[in-house]
Amino acid sequence: MKKIKVNFHIKKIVFVILSLIIFAFLISYAVFQFSLAHYSDDLYQGNKIQDVGRLLPTKIERIEKGNEVEQIVNILKRAKRDGLKVSIAGKRHSQGGHTYYPDGVVLDMTSFNKILGINQKRKTIHVQSGATWDGIQKALAPEGLAVKVMQSQNIFTVGGAISVNVHGRDIKNESLGKSINWFHLLLPNGKIMKVDWNSEPELFKDVLGGYGLFGVILDVELQVTDDEVYEILTKKVSVEEFPNYVHILRENPDVKMAYARISVAPKTLMYSMFVVEYHKTKKPLTESLRNLKEDQQPFLTYSLLNLSRKTSFGKDWLWDLQEKYFLSLNKSLISRNNAMRSESDFLLYKNQKNTDTLQEFFVPIDEYPSYIKDMKAFLTNDDINLLNFTIRYVSKDDLSMLSYANTDMIALVALFNHGKQKQDVEKAQKSIQKMIDITLSHNGTFYLPYYPYATKKQLLESYTNFNEFVQEKEKYDPNETISSLFFERYRK
Repeated sequence: MKKIKVNFHIKKIVFVILSLIIFAFLISYAVFQFSLAHYSDDLYQGNKIQDVGRLLPTKIERIEKGNEVEQIVNILKRAKRDGLKVSIAGKRHSQGGHTYYPDGVVLDMTSFNKILGINQKRKTIHVQSGATWDGIQKALAPEGLAVKVMQSQNIFTVGGAISVNVHGRDIKNESLGKSINWFHLLLPNGKIMKVDWNSEPELFKDVLGGYGLFGVILDVELQVTDDEVYEILTKKVSVEEFPNYVHILRENPDVKMAYARISVAPKTLMYSMFVVEYHKTKKPLTESLRNLKEDQQPFLTYSLLNLSRKTSFGKDWLWDLQEKYFLSLNKSLISRNNAMRSESDFLLYKNQKNTDTLQEFFVPIDEYPSYIKDMKAFLTNDDINLLNFTIRYVSKDDLSMLSYANTDMIALVALFNHGKQKQDVEKAQKSIQKMIDITLSHNGTFYLPYYPYATKKQLLESYTNFNEFVQEKEKYDPNETISSLFFERYRK
């Protein structure tokens, strides 16, 4: 009888525990879905605007949506007449106030997003600058075509991508500038120019990676390529052998894309690494491979990432699961379009007290092992909440005035989480400035689209021609019709 009662109590306890777990899961899932649905609600409220970093809320005069060329021209004219500065915005995923200015006008280009034409013979696509990579992929896929260069995620606008000179996973076409045929630019003086590398090399260099400071990109013609079938090959590599691995990888004509990840988990910090390669095959592009994938189980990834934000064991657990998952993809097939269509919903993090921010560091290939050694020593003794390091290859780039790749580089994209209070931001800033110093000591650079943690001295050391960039800006926009918080911070 006692045994029956004990068993009954155990079952009751188990039932209660399971019920609580299910309840917690349902609440968490509901919060996740609500957060996704309302992710952008607070980006513009009561004349206060902010970007997705949510660290620089700023009062502006108004937002105006660009819909037609003539209307966009008139928005600039009106702002100039009213004595207001204009900032140009897409999805506002840059995190350093690049898309707004105090008491200014924000020109929102997200409605200016038409696909204007695809030329299969020439392998080009003509789009308005507010078109997203998602929209472009949806237009190209039925034609058997794919993007050459874009970010890992497809939620960004083409105009924004040009303005930060993005790079991606393709190791043969690394930075976006090389796939741009031309674009139409509305200059601050109201003139519209067709800009390409051959006819207007100076302006092309200024606008590519110019953070929207030289005018409004209206439309652009991009080179595209065939949508191919790739075989995914994955393996673990050591930090020491990685430079040689990259050199060999670059010489292999069959490898079209690649990236790597290195652990930020306490147990394997800056030691454990795996690589993901995409090898061209001769297999046919079937309908099932051609179909564009959508985010799969973003809640699970979101939950694991959220656990790693809060705990060390969460970081260890996430790395272990992540490594197992990616290594399990070995020898699977994927289309080029889908290989360039990473999940993004789990990254749309919004919290009242803290935020996720990005930084990106670039170091010469052969500096990588010593760089990782120094970075590991720093991270071991610092409590910055680093969530992820994704690694890519970037070749030397001379197409942008503010080029981040003065030689062939390894790019390390870092995801951090820290509080929004002033003291939390300042604490994170000190840590990230030390990481920038380590990067600079290895002849590296850092990327500018994110929160402005860097000092002006660090910026000038990384971008030695920044003062020339400012002079170019003054040449094309002497009245500073177009500006931003980012430019205002560093131009002085």
